[in-house]
Amino acid sequence: MDPVRLSVLDRSRTREGHTHPEALRDTVRLARELERLGYHRVWVSEHHGVPGVAGSAPTVLAAAVASATRTIRVGTGGVMLPNHRPLVVAEQFGVLESLFPGRIDMGLGRSVGFTDGVRRALGRDKGDADDFEAQLAELLGWFRGTSPTGVHARPAEGLTVPPFVLAMGEGAGIAARAGLPMVIGDLRNRDKMRRGIDHYRDRFRPSPWAAEPYVVISGTIAVADTPDAARRLLIPEAWSMAHSRTHGMFPPLPPAERVAALTMTGKERGFYESGLTGHIAGTEEQVAHELETLLKETGAQELLVTTSTYDREALLDSYRRLASITSG
Repeated sequence: MDPVRLSVLDRSRTREGHTHPEALRDTVRLARELERLGYHRVWVSEHHGVPGVAGSAPTVLAAAVASATRTIRVGTGGVMLPNHRPLVVAEQFGVLESLFPGRIDMGLGRSVGFTDGVRRALGRDKGDADDFEAQLAELLGWFRGTSPTGVHARPAEGLTVPPFVLAMGEGAGIAARAGLPMVIGDLRNRDKMRRGIDHYRDRFRPSPWAAEPYVVISGTIAVADTPDAARRLLIPEAWSMAHSRTHGMFPPLPPAERVAALTMTGKERGFYESGLTGHIAGTEEQVAHELETLLKETGAQELLVTTSTYDREALLDSYRRLASITSG
């Protein structure tokens, strides 16, 4: 297949029998390997109060990742803007860009928490997501020195930190109106994803940040020496998602072998089987064929891989295999 920009979002997923600090250190180690493999960027995420995710402070973790690497771009996928004051976000990214010039990305989302309890702890509610477009405009204004307050964001003002919008729901339209690159998923609903991309391209307005549309497709991709081995990579995350849908808690990742031995209720089994479908998984040849089709259908410029699994060695092997088939 033709070469394509290849990037990774690592959510610092915790694993059964391992600690949150281990998960964060795993992310930093993975970033070093991804840089060696030629990946374009590595991003980290923002989740609060989730037992299965250690990544709660993305700009802090991004600083650790950037300091442990030399060339790969580093950013967030994303900072959930409704949780923060735009001035503070601008200051944080201004510091990152000052310390690691030319390597920082600012991926921005509009989620306001996984549960009602988390939203209360953050002092937010679901309605705060409706202000995302105005918050985004304010944030970008701090970098350009256009705030009507007369206050200046230091050291952000005058710096260029590429912003990306994580497109969920209204995100595609917001990204288009703001003239920003867009990250869109997921691979399990290709028709909806293509409609979002078409909407974005049709309504895109050039801006100081981007002269033309830029589409990043995000999703789970697993590559192994056999289809069964690739599918095994998907099992821990599929079970964790099923557990969250049936018990209201997103747990650490279990080993695939333990999941296979579980007795599931009908409802759990339904969510679990659904969680295994719609991803791109298989051997190098199978994945290359499916990716080539996906990229032709969408015209996307970049892939952002979001795969999580218990076996870190198998995950790294998947990233090695993926790099080999997308590098031309």
